[in-house]
Amino acid sequence: MGIAPERTVVPSVASLRIQSRALRALPLTALMLDLVLVAAAVAVAAYMRSRVLLFDSSKAPGLSSSADGPNLGQSVAFVAIPLVLGWILVIALRGGYDQGVFGAGADEYKAVVNSSLLTAALLGIGCYLSKFQLSRGFFVLAFVVGPVLLVAGRFVLRRSLHRARRHGALAQRTVVVGSDEHVDAVASVLGRETWLGYDVLGALVPEGHVAQTEGGVAVLGDVAEAADLVRAYDADVVFVVGGAFDHPLAMRNLVWDLESDNVQVIMAPGVTDVSSERIRVRPVAGLPLLHLDRPRSQDALRWAKRTFDILGSASLLMLAAPLMLWTAWKIKRHDGGPVLFRQTRVGRDGDYFTCFKFRSMVVDAEQVLADLHSEMGYEEGLFKMQRDPRITKPGQWIRRYSIDELPQLINVLRGDMSLVGPRPPLPLEVDRYTLMQSRRLRVRPGMTGLWQVSGRSDLSWTESIRLDLYYVDNWSMIQDLVILARTVGAVLSSRGAY
Repeated sequence: MGIAPERTVVPSVASLRIQSRALRALPLTALMLDLVLVAAAVAVAAYMRSRVLLFDSSKAPGLSSSADGPNLGQSVAFVAIPLVLGWILVIALRGGYDQGVFGAGADEYKAVVNSSLLTAALLGIGCYLSKFQLSRGFFVLAFVVGPVLLVAGRFVLRRSLHRARRHGALAQRTVVVGSDEHVDAVASVLGRETWLGYDVLGALVPEGHVAQTEGGVAVLGDVAEAADLVRAYDADVVFVVGGAFDHPLAMRNLVWDLESDNVQVIMAPGVTDVSSERIRVRPVAGLPLLHLDRPRSQDALRWAKRTFDILGSASLLMLAAPLMLWTAWKIKRHDGGPVLFRQTRVGRDGDYFTCFKFRSMVVDAEQVLADLHSEMGYEEGLFKMQRDPRITKPGQWIRRYSIDELPQLINVLRGDMSLVGPRPPLPLEVDRYTLMQSRRLRVRPGMTGLWQVSGRSDLSWTESIRLDLYYVDNWSMIQDLVILARTVGAVLSSRGAY
C-alpha cells in the first residue's frame, strides 16, 4: 500500500515536465515553421517572377531582356536572405512568438498578417530611398503568397495544439483564486472548453476550510497562502476571479510573490461570453479599466447582412437545384407522401413563420412524437434522438448530410431566416423562455450557426441557448463567414447529425 502512491506519482511528474518543456518550445516551433514558410514564399516569388506574364519585364515596351532581366534577377538574389530574416524579425518584434498568443484569439493571425504588411512597406520604402531596382513581380508575389502561407501554418499549428489538448496533453496546471461562485463559473468554462488547455487542479477561496465548492471544484486552501500553495502544487497558471481578495493591494502582492516563479497570472473579470472585438482595456491613473462595447444584435439586422443573405441564398438555390429535385423525387418515390415538411417556427421579434424542410420522417411523425416524449421523459426544447424510429430510409442520408435543410434557402430569400443565426425555435420552446433567453429572438434565425458547427444534436439544450446568445451579442460579418466555412466541414463529417 505504501509503494503504490510512489508508482503513480513519479510518471505523473515526468509527464508534467515533458508537457512543460513542450509548451515552452511552442514559440520556437512557430518560429521554425514561419522561417520555412517565409523562405518558401520568397523562393516561389523568385521562381515565378519571370514566368508571370504581367510582371515579365522582358515583355515590357522599351526594355530589353538582356539588359534588364539579369539585373533584376541579381537584385532578387541579393535581397532574398535579408528579406527572410527581416520578415521573421518583424513578426518577433510585433509579438508573434509571445507565449500568450498561441491557442486562442485572433492576435496570432493579426501578428503575422500585420507584420507581413509592415515588412512590405519597409522593403518598398527602402528600395525607393536607396534607388534599389527590385523586381515588381517578385515583390508582389512574395507578399501575396507569404501572408497566406503564414496564416495557414499558424492555423495548422493551432489545430494540432487543440487536438493535443482535447486528448489531455499540453495542458497547463491551473489554480483558480476567488469566491466559490466565481470559481465555479470560470472552472465550468475551462472544463467545457478543453482545447484551451487549462487543467484545473483546484481553488483557493477566502477562509478555505471546505473540501470543495458547490460546483465540485476541490479547495486547496486559503487565499492568504496563495503564493505558497501555487508553488506547492507546481501550478503553471493562476486565475484570479471575483471575490479573491479583500484589499486591492493583495493582488499586486501575489504578483510580486510569484515574479521569480514561472507562473502566469491571469485576471478573469466577471464577464463571460463577450467577444474580444467588444472589449477594450484602457489603463487610467494606474487602473486597468475594461470597456465593453454595446451588444451587436442591431448590427446583425442592417442592409449588409440582408444583402449577403439574398445573394447567397439565390446563388445556393441555383447550385443546389439538381440535388433538390433528385431528393424530392426520392422522397415521393419512397412512400408517396408530401415532399416538404412545413412547421411553424418563431422568427425575429417573436413573429411566426412556416419553415420548409425536406420530409425525412414518416407522414404521421407529429402524432408519434407525443409517445416518444413520454417514453424518453423529454420536457425541454427541440426533440432529437439517435435511431429515431420515425425517420424513413431516404431520410437517413437526407439528415446525415443536412440535405433536409436546403428548402430553408427559400425562407432566407423571403426574409424569414438568415444564412447564419440562432436556431429557429418552436413556439412551445419560446413559451418557456426566460427574459434572458428571449434575446435570441432579436435577430433572424439561421440555417446554420454556432450550434451547427459546435456539435449540432449532440449539444445540450442549455449549451445551445448559450451559443445562440453569444452569437446575438457578438455578431460580426467575419464571424458569419467563418461559421459558413465551418458548416461545410460539420456537414461532410456528419457530426451530431441524426
